[in-house]
Amino acid sequence: MSAIVTTPSTVSRAVDILTPEALDFLAKLHERFRSTRDELLSARVEHRAAASAAGRLDFRADTAEVRAGDWKVAEAPEALRDRRVEITGPATPAKMAINALNSGAKVWLADLEDAAAPNWFNVIDAQVNLFGAARGTLSFSASGGKEYRLRDDAPLAVVVVRPRGWHMAERHIEIDGAPAIGALVDFGLHFFHNAAVLAESGQGPFYYLPKMESHLEARLWNDVFTFAQQELGIPHGTVRATMLIETIPAAFEMDEMLYELRDHASGLNAGRWDYLFSIIKYFRDAGEDFVLPDRASVAMTAPFMRAYTELLVSTCHRRGAFAMGGMAAFIPNRNDPEVTEAAIAKVRADKTREADDGFDGSWVAHPDLVPVCQEVFDAVLGDKPNQLDRLRDDVSVTADQLLDILSAEGSATEAGLRTNLYVAIAYTAVWLSGNGAVAIHNLMEDAATAEISRSQVWQQVRNRTVLSDTGRTVTPELVESVLAEEVERLRGEVAPGSFAKFYEPAARLVRDLCLDDEYVDFLTTPAYELVD
Repeated sequence: MSAIVTTPSTVSRAVDILTPEALDFLAKLHERFRSTRDELLSARVEHRAAASAAGRLDFRADTAEVRAGDWKVAEAPEALRDRRVEITGPATPAKMAINALNSGAKVWLADLEDAAAPNWFNVIDAQVNLFGAARGTLSFSASGGKEYRLRDDAPLAVVVVRPRGWHMAERHIEIDGAPAIGALVDFGLHFFHNAAVLAESGQGPFYYLPKMESHLEARLWNDVFTFAQQELGIPHGTVRATMLIETIPAAFEMDEMLYELRDHASGLNAGRWDYLFSIIKYFRDAGEDFVLPDRASVAMTAPFMRAYTELLVSTCHRRGAFAMGGMAAFIPNRNDPEVTEAAIAKVRADKTREADDGFDGSWVAHPDLVPVCQEVFDAVLGDKPNQLDRLRDDVSVTADQLLDILSAEGSATEAGLRTNLYVAIAYTAVWLSGNGAVAIHNLMEDAATAEISRSQVWQQVRNRTVLSDTGRTVTPELVESVLAEEVERLRGEVAPGSFAKFYEPAARLVRDLCLDDEYVDFLTTPAYELVD
């Protein structure tokens, strides 16, 4: 089995990343793990259909012994014991990577997934930047003469890399004539070039694992880590991974996922936006009981979201793993003090709830929010690095509580429908242009929030949802009409060339995703066919 680069990279140092040895390593990963990955993706389809037909999920009977067992994950390495504030963002361009490393956060989630647009340039440029970050040599000279350098007056953020999910392909590399698996390309290139350097310095390699739906998918990652460490002579257990609990089936297998990855597990993260997307996707055809109100109405204090986060903290601490809070979408605007003040207040309230609930740290998407999150967790943690000793024995969560969607306050509105279509089109257009995270109306939008937006519209059409503010029923005709109006609104907000190149194809794609009879599991899959 061999790996072939089908498209030359224009990144100046691509030759240092796409070496024959690195490509051979990718080929070995695919030879051993592609078939299992394919089987697990097929199993997702079967499990979703069964859950939708039943209108519920439940904790697995065949893994009850794991949930009841007395076991813990491996003790955290020194570099990951204090994670009170983590900044997330793409690893390209270099100046963004440097700003994240210099931000004062304890951890930088170097995102190759939801906050990254995986065009070929970005995929390789991110690897070049992570190569420099591992060695402390990353720098960037802007066209206007501004220099970006890693700070030497304070600690840099510890890098934790998030590869793409199991479902994404990387068509610019072929393995025996088939597109490579994005997750194995992202992990494999980073691990091959940086694992020994990071292990020697005690700084990794560390990973965030997205989009998993079962403990068998966690087992696959554990097998990948075990093989990769053996292949490169890295001691077993050097890799540490935090799993995002961002799908509804994964919420029912938290213990099992930690158990499968226990030699390499670092913790779980409450991936709140993808979690909402997953609920819609998993139960999209299960009836009105699973139709969520407008996205903006679904607070983290909703009973079904509280059940999810409290179960996560309780599960993690019982197993000696970190519980990491999720992303607050609100971001400051340096040109608008009132917007900034409101954003900081909302983020502070969100992080305070998480810290008080027992989370060990949380995410922010902007450097200006690092001090806010730091302040909140400092107040709770004091001199302690984390809250692993807070076991939350008071928590007991049932399947019905996790699935109590009707408990969410709010309703579906035409204003929400407009926002969903606007955000889905605007984000997809920016994604097609090469940017995976963008501020829209003072909210940080990424692939997860775009997925919620277009999925809500699909679900509302199928359920003929009545909008509370206008009394209109969501029909294909209404969606067509509102979409056309939002497209015209966007036409007036962006340059004509950009509109024609990115926004028009984005609008066509969003329309198809919202109105097709068959639901498409991921927006980024068909969108990927439109990028270089």
